[in-house]
Amino acid sequence: MTFLVLGVDGATWSIVRPNLDRLKNFARLIKVGNTKELVLKEKLISASIWCGMFSGKLPEEHGHKDFTVGGKILRREDIKVNFIWDILNKKFDVRALNVPFVVPPYSFNVDFRPAGFGLPSTEEEWKTELERVTAKTVKILSETPDLLISVFTLLDRVQHFHWGEDCVVDWYSRLDEKIGEILWGTGFLRDPKSKLILISDHGFCSFGEARMQTLPKETPYGKLKGDHHEVAMLVTSNVRHDIQKPQDVFYAIKEEIG
Repeated sequence: MTFLVLGVDGATWSIVRPNLDRLKNFARLIKVGNTKELVLKEKLISASIWCGMFSGKLPEEHGHKDFTVGGKILRREDIKVNFIWDILNKKFDVRALNVPFVVPPYSFNVDFRPAGFGLPSTEEEWKTELERVTAKTVKILSETPDLLISVFTLLDRVQHFHWGEDCVVDWYSRLDEKIGEILWGTGFLRDPKSKLILISDHGFCSFGEARMQTLPKETPYGKLKGDHHEVAMLVTSNVRHDIQKPQDVFYAIKEEIG
């Protein structure tokens, strides 16, 4: 039995639900899984949310507020908490791949090179991330670890700069194909013992529409069209724990494995 947590940074129901005719694997997953909108109360900073999701701690407990402090890029060693992989690794086969609570994203028990230093900003880098993360995830699943956490980050960048453009759905469609390879191409969801959480750290909306603004409109990479929204995506399969907030993912894993 493998517990797979498939993270999709920035994935939002507001794109997925109206486009299920194009997103065949999302549609298939919705039919077999349990869906939910997670309404986040904490500040919509990806570094903090992913940190809380896999440490089980609230922002005031883990203290990891952003990717940088005083111009310094934070590393795993700067974050003084134990993550679920640190705890379970003593007894179980645990892997983590491309988890973006630091830059570049963090991997555990996995040799992985992120595209674009973990900040994929071009079409070529987005394609590279899709291929690399998918290939590595498929390979690891074939080894049947107890836990695999694997995260795609590209949608966050796509939506920040192209929100409202047709290409956004195009990139969801490309990701949808990879989700199909991972969940059905490997036979993962055909195994009744497999456990799945597919989750985003936040949703997305037009710049200025969210409950709180997370980034300036003008950035070194260009003007932003989209920003983080407080409603995140969640789909689970064969998971008993009730997930109401990101930190509950930690406890759901612990309940099933630890």
